Amino acid sequence: MAASARLICASADLEEGGRGVRFTVTRRGREESAFAVRFSGQVRAYLNRCAHVPIELDWQHGEFFDHSKLYLVCATHGALYAPESGQCLGGRCHGKGLTPLDVEERDGAVYYLDSD
Repeated sequence: MAASARLICASADLEEGGRGVRFTVTRRGREESAFAVRFSGQVRAYLNRCAHVPIELDWQHGEFFDHSKLYLVCATHGALYAPESGQCLGGRCHGKGLTPLDVEERDGAVYYLDSD
């Protein structure tokens, strides 16, 4: 099945290491929270779910980076994730990473590529 593209936000809404944009995705017939951030010039998107316990990561609405702006952090457990891959770097995620989502940036906008 071909993926369909759904608008998430304008490219300018995602600043390097800044606030993320929350959106929802449908996976296996269920609505799930997701987010997109910009890191190293690239837009990355993940399900908004800690790998340790399925709770949302942001410590305030749209705030996913730690204070250094180098890592994504779970506000509840302090688990750290690599923004470029979602890989667990430390904390209670026990080596499990974030679930990546396919996104595309073009024509000044960011799109979620839905293949469900």
